[in-house]
Amino acid sequence: MNTAVAAETVNIRLNTSAGVIELALDGKNAPNSTANFVQYVKDGHYDGLVFHRVIKGFMIQGGGYDTQYAQRQTRKPIENEAKNGLKNVRGSIAMARTGDPHSASSQFFINHGDNGFLDYPGQDGWGYAVFGKVTRGMDVLDKIAEARTGNTPPFGRDVPVEQVVINTAEVIAAE
Repeated sequence: MNTAVAAETVNIRLNTSAGVIELALDGKNAPNSTANFVQYVKDGHYDGLVFHRVIKGFMIQGGGYDTQYAQRQTRKPIENEAKNGLKNVRGSIAMARTGDPHSASSQFFINHGDNGFLDYPGQDGWGYAVFGKVTRGMDVLDKIAEARTGNTPPFGRDVPVEQVVINTAEVIAAE
């Protein structure tokens, strides 16, 4: 599958139960991660999913589980683009993955703090691929980060007690 993106910047709106977060995805420096995320948005994949991991000062993670904590089906993983020069700073969005550096599919996280230890080469020689940034809604990110969390199977800790749902995700512009 060719995941190249023609647009250098793709703007996305996440309409969440906590408010609106707008993102500018960097198709120039992270073409595969951007194309991957955009396709999931166009497919409606993120609609109705929750932020299932929230750690104030670190990050909020979503893109994989619905309100019943059932994992949504994904496409095959993409290549890690962490070597693109983009940094895991407050407000940046990056691909979530397992210990396998090339395991990212639909899950993502938004950095709530500066997390340079996640930048290439990271602690495992790869790091976590940043592919955009929040352009509107940092107050919403801060509100989500303040959520009371607890232990919820299958995740354990750091799960918001009151779910934060991505009601809809939409492409609002491509440049």
